[in-house]
Amino acid sequence: RHYAYLKISEGCNRTCSFCAIPLMRGGHVSKSIESLVDEAKRLVQMGVKEIMLIAQELTYYGLDIYKKRELPKLLHALADIEGLEWIRLHYAYPSKFPLEIIDVMKERDNICNYLDMPLQHASNAMLHAMKRQITREEMEELITEIRSRIPQICLRTTLIAGFPGETRNDVEELKNFLTRMRFDRVGIFTYSHEEDTGAYTLKDNIPQAEKEERAQEIMELQQEISLEKNLEKVGKVLKVLIDKKEAGRYIGRTEFDSVEVDNEVIINSPKKLPIGEFVNVKITRAFDFDLEAEVV
Repeated sequence: RHYAYLKISEGCNRTCSFCAIPLMRGGHVSKSIESLVDEAKRLVQMGVKEIMLIAQELTYYGLDIYKKRELPKLLHALADIEGLEWIRLHYAYPSKFPLEIIDVMKERDNICNYLDMPLQHASNAMLHAMKRQITREEMEELITEIRSRIPQICLRTTLIAGFPGETRNDVEELKNFLTRMRFDRVGIFTYSHEEDTGAYTLKDNIPQAEKEERAQEIMELQQEISLEKNLEKVGKVLKVLIDKKEAGRYIGRTEFDSVEVDNEVIINSPKKLPIGEFVNVKITRAFDFDLEAEVV
């Protein structure tokens, strides 16, 4: 009950060749700022402390009804809601990314220093085939700029392995990109050949077993990066939201972790910790994708 998803728009105007969402859900349609603020206020009254903003394309918000990108204005309006302690951003498209979003994130304390930006690949050949409207060089420039504005930001991305025509060189280019960029969180999917998408005319020429091997190879690299980043947190005191109690231990999340897809903080505490409340913990151990902590 202490967290909720808030969908700010439906559909998508992008033309990514692998994606069937525009076929299923149509073009981008934003909800008004007023209706979203009202919905968020109702959620807070029900006990929600954290709201995750979701959309097929977060940065497009407002273009249809306000004739300009208005996610920064929406974020300010939501951040003004009393009792809303965490606002988290999911699914921001990197092409023409409005950096004002980062400025608002920096300015407002209850907007988590967390951004989910699906990049899908890092090889320019694959990005072109996927119709992503961005190059690897532009993505690197964007990530560098975001981190220069908020050095402590947690960047999450998702990738696709086995897109039609993907070569070993493309996979190595993606791995080199991950090594340089060092994302905090990475998810990876194997390519699925969806009827009527732009990529459906391409030959799905990579066997499923090979797709899965490539995905595993990439995740093993990210596992090493994740462990290194987690080890840097040992000894630090972090604010954690308690999600549940499991096998006698409490499970929580920092502002750098979204529900179900990211790291968890395992807390050993002889004292009862209220579910849905925040506590300060000291990180005592680090694992590949989780942390262990004790209450301060």
